[in-house]
Order: sequence, then C-alpha cells, then structure tokens
Amino acid sequence: MISLFSGAGGLDRGLSEADFDVRLCVEIDKDARKTLFLNNPKANFSEPSDIHELTPCEVLKQAGLQTGELDLLAGGPPCQPFSKSGYWVTGDTNRLTDPRAKTLKAYLDLVRHALPKVILLENVKGIAFKKKNEGLNLLIDELSLINKEHDTAYRPEIVNINAADYGVPQLRERVFIVASRDGTKFSMPPPTHGPNSLSGDPYVSAWDAIGDLDTDDWDSELALSGKWAELLPSIPEGYNYLWHTERLGGKPIFGWRSRFWSFLLKLSKDKPSWTIQAQPGPATGPFHWKNRNLSQRELARLQTFPDDFNFSGSKRAIQKQIGNAVPPAIGELFGLEIRRQFFREDVREKLLLLPVKEKGVVPREEIYTDVPPQYESLYGKHQAHPGVGKGPSAITRNL
Repeated sequence: MISLFSGAGGLDRGLSEADFDVRLCVEIDKDARKTLFLNNPKANFSEPSDIHELTPCEVLKQAGLQTGELDLLAGGPPCQPFSKSGYWVTGDTNRLTDPRAKTLKAYLDLVRHALPKVILLENVKGIAFKKKNEGLNLLIDELSLINKEHDTAYRPEIVNINAADYGVPQLRERVFIVASRDGTKFSMPPPTHGPNSLSGDPYVSAWDAIGDLDTDDWDSELALSGKWAELLPSIPEGYNYLWHTERLGGKPIFGWRSRFWSFLLKLSKDKPSWTIQAQPGPATGPFHWKNRNLSQRELARLQTFPDDFNFSGSKRAIQKQIGNAVPPAIGELFGLEIRRQFFREDVREKLLLLPVKEKGVVPREEIYTDVPPQYESLYGKHQAHPGVGKGPSAITRNL
C-alpha cells in the first residue's frame, strides 16, 4: 500500500495490523513524520514531503511500484474544508474553494496514474452533507473519467460509520469511501457493539479504555486553565455546558445550544468517549471525569493506539496528531475486510487493537459541585441559538 496524508499513522498502524505493507508514506507535517519514524524506523518517506510537489510518477517510483501493481491507496485528505464545526459557526464552509481541498485532487491524480486495485479514503461526515457535497461529487466524477480513460470500474461505496459501533471506546462519526478497480462492491460488516449490534454487546466505555490510568495524583500539566476552568466541576459526568441552561438541572448561565457541543464536555465512565478534538481551546472537551485534561496516553487509548506507540512534538502537536488520526482499530477493520472482500483471503474476525473490556463494576459517578460564586453574576435568561447559519458569526460574515 501507499499512504497519503499519513499523519501520525493511525490508519497505517491498523492496516499494518491487517498485514498490509506500507511501501511509502506521504506526509508534510514534521512532527507527524517524526512520530511515524519513531514507530517504524524503516518507514519510507516521500521526498519532497509535500504531495503538491510530487508527480504521481515520482510517488510510484519512490514506492518501487509500476502502474497497476499497487494493491491499496489509502489516506485521509485534510478534513477542515468539510468539517461540522465550520457549518455550526457560519452555516457553511469554503469546501472546494478552501486551499486545503486541493489534497483531494492530488489523491485522485495518483489514482489516475497508479490505478490501484483498491482505494480507501477517510473524511468527516461533512464531505457528504446534502447540498454541500462538492468534494464527494468531485471524487465520483473523477473516478468516472478514470474509468473511461483506462477501462477500469471504480464505483465508490460511501460508508458512514460510528467507530463506537465496532468496539472503539469513542463516539466518532466518519465517512469512508472504498472502491475497487474491477468494480467489486464493498459491504460494511454489521456493527459489533452497541444498540444496533447483532451480538448485543454494549459499547466499549471510556472506563474500559482508561480506567486503569485513573488516579487522584495526576500531573499538574493536566490542570485546566482559562475563564471556565472552575465551572467544570459543577457539571456531571457525560454532560457539557448545556447542564447550566434553563432546560437541564444546573444554573441558567448559558443559552440553549449557544456554544459548540464540545464546550465544557466531560467524559462519563460507563459510556464511550466523545470525539477527540485535534485543536481544542482551553474549554473544549472531552475532559476527564475528574475535571482535568486527558493525558497523552489517555487520548491515545481512546483512539485505540497501543501503549507502545510513541508520539513526537509539543503537547499541542501531539493532541493534533491524535485528534486527526483514524483510530487504528478502524484501519485494522477496513484492512481485514478489504483482504476478505477484494482479495478473497481467509482472514480473522477479531480486531487485535481494541481495548480489553474491564471486568467488574464501573465506579460510581463523581460528585459534582455547586457553581462557584464568581459565575453567579451570569445567572439570568439567555437566548437560545437561533439555528445553523443564523448566529452572530454567520450574520457578521454575510454583511
């Protein structure tokens, strides 16, 4: 396989667990490249590192492959142009006019030249939003042209998944696009965990993933900072700022849905984690149930990175790498299914990168506190958010 936009290597780690050989990584971020090297000193990196400075011919040559020989082209072009947060703030994003969306075209240029047997592309759900799906339409149109030019039969299957449905201890919704050169259809296996699973197995919880790391003696670097730091202890496990609105059980400090979902968002021990963020602010969760930031190892565990996986860079750089990654266990799942469905191989069903579910009873919820006095001046009647694209930022943008 060739890995584009490799990041910290979450997708690569999972595909490697499914016995794919990563011949070449294309990744421009220096910290992410160091992380990839730390975990695989034999990794082969493209030179130059910028996909836009490489021709598809050069990529194949550096991977030691000829057109048609590549089994799998995998990667997740940067998702910011299609992210949900952009829609929430302004009611829209720049999508294809965003310079970062050029990476999708670079991916397709390599498909056209390499003609891989299978392509796997990951992105946020926003790439397939109704009436906002230019990125998805570009992919479909380009693959149709490639089929006409090279007599191939790429027919993309759009797969929406929640990682928690497959045993990842995190509610993380993403879109995967899968297509084979010969037109073989890809079918996502049914969920293995949660209410929609055939087995009836419950979701893997945050406690299952990081409960053994729970301690009252944590590093001071994990302490909260900023204006809202002392308000978090007054929010129960599993809730966010909405607790302190007129509709729930706290104090009337905020308007309903007046903030983004991850604002003052706290983990619950007995449920999967909320989505890990790549670039959180000081009040952006999810936070630990003991009112602190999550440690690097806890973040990695919730993404199913194994404990022997190491990261390079500053605290901010590592958070970005982990938050942007595909959970390795999901990469493993797709790797095994690609081998099963497209290469007709007999492969195992068990995912080796999933956390082992903790035995015993999950500890009771932490006790939440009263609202500290410094926030009492905020009590009052607050306007609810008027709806997507109708907030102050959107109005200002459209003036």
